[in-house]
Order: sequence, then C-alpha cells, then structure tokens
Amino acid sequence: MEMRYGMNPQKGNGYYLTGNRINLTNPTNPRFMQIDKVTFNDISIFHTEEELSIFHKLNFTKTGVGKEWLRRLFSQPHEDIKRVIGTQNIIKSLLEHLDEWPTDISNGTILVMDKFLDYNIDPVPSARSTLNDVTYKIFHSSDYSMIKYSIRHFADFYRGLKKLSRLFTIAELPPQFQFYADRINKVLREAPLQELSLTNSGDKFSMKQNLHYAYHVSTTYKRDTLEMIDVFGRLEAWYSMAVAVKTFGLTFPKFRDSDQPHFTAEGLHHILLDHPVSYDLIMNPDQNFLFLTGANMAGKSTLIKAIGSSVFLAHIGMGVPVRSMELTLFDGLLSNITVQDNIVKGESYFFNEVQRIKTTIQKINDGKKWLVLIDELFKGTNVQDAMKCSLAVIKGLVKMKNSLFILSTHLYEIGDELKPYSNIAFKYFETNVTDDQLDFSYQLKEGISNDRIGYVILRREGVVNMLDKL
Repeated sequence: MEMRYGMNPQKGNGYYLTGNRINLTNPTNPRFMQIDKVTFNDISIFHTEEELSIFHKLNFTKTGVGKEWLRRLFSQPHEDIKRVIGTQNIIKSLLEHLDEWPTDISNGTILVMDKFLDYNIDPVPSARSTLNDVTYKIFHSSDYSMIKYSIRHFADFYRGLKKLSRLFTIAELPPQFQFYADRINKVLREAPLQELSLTNSGDKFSMKQNLHYAYHVSTTYKRDTLEMIDVFGRLEAWYSMAVAVKTFGLTFPKFRDSDQPHFTAEGLHHILLDHPVSYDLIMNPDQNFLFLTGANMAGKSTLIKAIGSSVFLAHIGMGVPVRSMELTLFDGLLSNITVQDNIVKGESYFFNEVQRIKTTIQKINDGKKWLVLIDELFKGTNVQDAMKCSLAVIKGLVKMKNSLFILSTHLYEIGDELKPYSNIAFKYFETNVTDDQLDFSYQLKEGISNDRIGYVILRREGVVNMLDKL
C-alpha cells in the first residue's frame, strides 16, 4: 500500500491535505540553508547504500510516517537561528524522557489505520441499535471483519497518544513542540477518541463497540485521526534524533551571531566511521581559506566530508560528532567533491568540473555566508593545465571574505605561489613510509605536504614486479 506523507502540499488553515494524509504545520514561513543534490550526495546525507548514509545511521524511527518526517527534517537545514535552537531544545527535552516513549504505536498500527481510512467500506449506520448492528454484521460481513481487525489498532494508536500527552505534562516543552502537544490534547478531549485512549492493550471489543468506533473514526474524526498520524510522525522524527544524540554521544554546537563566517571545532570526526580520528580546526575571516594537502588515503576527503556533514547536522538542530563546536549560521553549503563525465551528452570529466566551479562562483557571489568544500580540483586534465586552472580559481575565491573555503589538492607545487595570501591556512596530512609500509597519522599539521607515494603503493602491491616479468 502506498503511504502518503505530505509531498506537494496544498496549504490550508494550519495543516495541509495530500491524498488521504493530512500534514500539520506550524504556521510560520521557515527559511532554509541552500544546499543542492550534488552536495547532499557528496557529504553522504542520503545514499542508496545504507552503510554510506548518515540519514540511515541516525534513523531510529519505527514507523513509515516517522521516517518520512525525519527525511523531511534532514532535507531542510535551517537558515533561522530560532528554529535551529528550537529543534535543539526539543531534542534536549526528549533526551530526559527517552524511556517513557510509548511502544503501543508500531508501523503495523499506522499501516492498518491508513488502509482502513483509505478503504471504501459500506457506511456504518449513525443510529446505534442492536438491530442495526446485527444487520450490518450479517449483510456487510467482509467490511465488519475489517472493522473488527482495525479498531484495535486505532485503540493502540490513541492509547499511545494518551501516553505522549501524559509525558508532555511532566516535560518542559519548547513552544515549537508545545504546538503539537496542544493539538493532541484537543483531539483527545473528543469522547469516542478519549474512550479509545483509555482502553488497555489486548482489550476485546463487542460488536456494538466496534461499529461505534468505526463510525466515528471513518466519519466525524477521520480528519482528526489523519492529522494525529502526521503529528505522531513528526514527534517520532524528533524522538529519533534524540535517540541518535544519546546513542552516538553527539554534542550540540553553539552558534555565534556574526555577519562574518566562523567555524571552530575540537575533537571533530566523521559520524560514519566506527573508529575515527578526531580533528581540531579554526576558520574565521582572517583565515577563511584552508589549503589542504597530503597523499591519497591520508585523510583529506574524510576531513572535508566530516566538516560538511557536521555543519549540515548543526543546521537541522542535531548534535554533531565533536567535543565542542562553535559556528555561525551559513546561508549555503556547496561541495565540489564527486564529479562525473556524461557520455550521453558528450561532456568530459574536465568540462563538468569547470561547470561545477562555474555554478559555485555564481551561487556564492551573493554576499551571503557559504561553506564551500572542494576536493581535488581539475583531475580531468594534465598536471600543468590543472595547476594553471587551480591557481586561477583559488586566486579568485580568496577575494571572497564572506565565505569559508576548504580545498584539497595533490598539486603541491602551487602552494608557494599562494603563500603571500594571508587569509590562506596551509595544512597537510603526513604519511611515513618504512620498507614500503605506509603509516598514516591522520593528524593535521601546519604546512604543505611533499609526500609522493603513488609508486610506493604500485610497488608494494606487486604491480611493478608483475610488469617486470611480462
């Protein structure tokens, strides 16, 4: 069965309806940080392979509607400090009550309710009488069977909402969260729904009760029930974020109110790594460009993606994998990490690299604060051409003091020509080679790398020996 959770919304009075699903929205006009599909992929927020997806690792929802709400929250990083702090406060509130989350509502509960509300059952008589009930059960037996099976799931759902309502009375809730708590309390004051919420798990309903509740949830309170499903999904998404913060020991970053970009992190690591090495990094208007060098496998790409993904998580109100972090809100996050050629369009790898850089310059030339991540410029052309192109790009980007730039490269030679620029910080990852064995410290050092280990790896892996024997 297809679940509908609010795509392409038609907005109404406080909530919007799509298909059979009503989505409740807080009546505000949120602003979101600019981030495109390429960047989402580059920093691994979403990925078809679950072990490579940050969203999958941090997803602790149990229902489809909760997962879709969580996906939405991960798709809309905020550009509004109040909403970021509001989400942080929601997660902090839930962290104190994780063990009290109701277990009555499962994905099966939601699926059965959704199917029942979408199914065109023969109308249940509004007038309650034994004759009417018996007649319906006899002449609409298949529909009654569905009612009998479904109503106990509605009871599970409303009983779970009742437990949430009780939890909300003891938790100190931020206003953004209280909005949804108030909606639940209002719906639970409706007599038939209140009766369902006061049932016990495993209760069996009489024919009269089944038809009584079926009539109300399919007519009078259908819209309320659909609304509550979406409310629960949103709450579960926040609950999932709280579970992730506790499970992975994440830390809430602090935001600095400044027109200039700042980023400071201690003990930063990539959230997808099981045994990560942490980094310390400071970037500000005085040094807003990080020129990063080091051999392959030394850790450059991991650092870039760790910074990008952590800044992203900070902007959705999540905790991040650091000991401490302080940053400004960024208006946009843009990456140039994974570039591909396009055989169908006849576009080369280098051409698409140029187009991505062109897109980057066009976007960030708006006076706003951007975090720009570039991993290995111009791999699609020869070394001399790549150095000339890279220098042109870097010398242009360093003029833009409104953004932070992190660029990695193998083109160590261009570093000397960039040293006169005071806002460029030069850091590298060192690699030690002993008897063809590589030792990576994964620690940032000041300066420019001069490691060249490509031939060492070729020889270590036996390729040189195989070639000699040809």
